[in-house]
Amino acid sequence: MSPSRPVLIFDSGLGGLTVLREARYLLPYEPLLYVADDAAFPIGRWQEGELRSRLLTLFEELIGAYQPKAVVIACNTAFTLAGEALRAAHPDVPFVGTVPAIKPAAEQTSSGLISVLATPGTVRRTYTRSLIDSFASQCHVRLVGSDALAELAEKHLRGEMVSDEELGQEIAGCFLEQDGRRTDIVVLACTHYPFLANRFRKIAPWPVDWLDPAEAIARQLVRVLENKEAGAPTETRDDALFTSNPQDRGLERLLAGFGLHLIKR
Repeated sequence: MSPSRPVLIFDSGLGGLTVLREARYLLPYEPLLYVADDAAFPIGRWQEGELRSRLLTLFEELIGAYQPKAVVIACNTAFTLAGEALRAAHPDVPFVGTVPAIKPAAEQTSSGLISVLATPGTVRRTYTRSLIDSFASQCHVRLVGSDALAELAEKHLRGEMVSDEELGQEIAGCFLEQDGRRTDIVVLACTHYPFLANRFRKIAPWPVDWLDPAEAIARQLVRVLENKEAGAPTETRDDALFTSNPQDRGLERLLAGFGLHLIKR
């Protein structure tokens, strides 16, 4: 680990690597620590109380051990469930959250038909409904919960076979035709999903904009760090920590492609 305080980027699996990639581009000298709670993956299937307790306990350990300069929760399910509690528990640590990009979708839609493609946990969350009420009340917003898509994204990223038919079943509910109008924007409300965006474009029944939150999250991180001492040019590596402590050379090679070294808890 670098002696500098890292920016900690958290997700349940590999999806947050989309955010890490953008963060490194905008903040090339900040040391990064990527943490994946893969022992709990997929977290969208957890009961809310159990998941909130797990996240609070895990972050108590992580913040104590690494003293991060800032924390990015690169997971809609985790942040919409536990973000407020984490900020209350760690008032000295800035948290950057991930929420479904409903506001920009409502601003950009021409047809007024928007779909939010998310995990079941994010679809159930009151937070998501509040975003719709606040920013997209004039639109028809369809919430599409997928049980399998985050896992399919992980398989795809690891080079395993994922068929168009499997993906097509998961995204079919996003496409609505109503009164001569069609869905024109799909919000990717899980950081895993952008890894599949090119596949989605090929199999979609008509063209839509697929909103990837990664760049906006990284820009918010830059704003949060503006008043903190910037990282200096360094040769030290960025690290990744997975809660299952995997012994997986394939994962190590994949992470190396993102400039990360796998460490143990």
